[in-house]
Amino acid sequence: MLRQFIPGAYKILNGQNISTGRSGRTSVKNIHTLSRSFQIVVQSSQELDSREEDVVDTLYNGLLSSNRACLAKSITLTESTHPRKRLQARSLLKKALQHCKQCQQHDNSFSFRIGLSGPPGAGKSTFLENMGKFLTSQGEKIAVLAVDPSSTTNGGSLMGDKTRMQELSRDLNAFIRPSPTRGHLGGVTRSTNEAIIMCETAGYKTVFIETVGVGQSEYAVADMVDMFVVLIPPAGGDELQGLKRGIMEHSHLVVVNKADGDLMEAAMRMQYEYTSSLKFMRPISLNWRPKVLKVSSLTKEGLPELWAVMQEFHQTMLRTGELLETRRKQQRVWMWNYITQHIMQVFREDPRVKRDIHEMEKNVEQGCMTAGEAAEILLHHFVPDKMF
Repeated sequence: MLRQFIPGAYKILNGQNISTGRSGRTSVKNIHTLSRSFQIVVQSSQELDSREEDVVDTLYNGLLSSNRACLAKSITLTESTHPRKRLQARSLLKKALQHCKQCQQHDNSFSFRIGLSGPPGAGKSTFLENMGKFLTSQGEKIAVLAVDPSSTTNGGSLMGDKTRMQELSRDLNAFIRPSPTRGHLGGVTRSTNEAIIMCETAGYKTVFIETVGVGQSEYAVADMVDMFVVLIPPAGGDELQGLKRGIMEHSHLVVVNKADGDLMEAAMRMQYEYTSSLKFMRPISLNWRPKVLKVSSLTKEGLPELWAVMQEFHQTMLRTGELLETRRKQQRVWMWNYITQHIMQVFREDPRVKRDIHEMEKNVEQGCMTAGEAAEILLHHFVPDKMF
């Protein structure tokens, strides 16, 4: 791009003479002129043109009026990897962040971000639909950022959350956004954090983030929510034993679902067992002891009591100042997450790395070299002047 506008720009940066006078010396004036032109080109490439500014303004005004179509388009914009689209997304996010900050300062209006995780089969989507319908009936506006199980081969969704929450998706006070995992950690995509800001700007003050609930997903979602909720089925067995250290240490609330009919006795037993386990664990919050409740997504029993506990938690975090402090720490975490993801993307796209990466992987798999040795070779390709 720079060669198109300033043919000699790269020569200047490399310290080569590109213009000489009668004495054969480099013209300082020409160097300064081209240096300024170089800065102008770089700066202009980072600025929006008038058409792009109109797009951003239209989307922002749509968010302020709670237009669901504009909200969907705004989230799509944040998910784009196209450089110009990313510029538009950054501009829109700046406006959205400023709006949310003004709401907090002037109206003391704070959103409530709730993460939901749990093992497959716990009934997360059914729970969210019934909990969502209960909240909208109480006048709440809610958003559900629901992560779809996806194929790591082609990134396609296996099941859309809108098909699993049909009634809630038709509710005008609810917004559901399915997002394929595409192999991301815990199904929490890079743009999920930005999607939360868009939802809050559009007036959805209660935002649920549902994850696949396997592997390390609890760590990823816990770094972007105010309250982390674990939903478990009323069953024992080895599949739930691992949750007691992994998920439970990050949870503020454990909910035993399907507490109805023949499963009621099992649900009560699970509630007692997890309540006992929590007594021996260090709470993640300084001002809140994790609780264990039971609900039935089928009969909707226990949902009002659950929401009352959630609101109690939210008010406690606001009153003590822990909510704002937690969000500040989370933003630092996600800044470094973005840096790590972008560096990995650039690393994998480097021509020298792409040339040898498959050979290095094959050598490691066959035991011809250690993983550390292969990594050092590839890193040296990426940063030749750096010792590893």
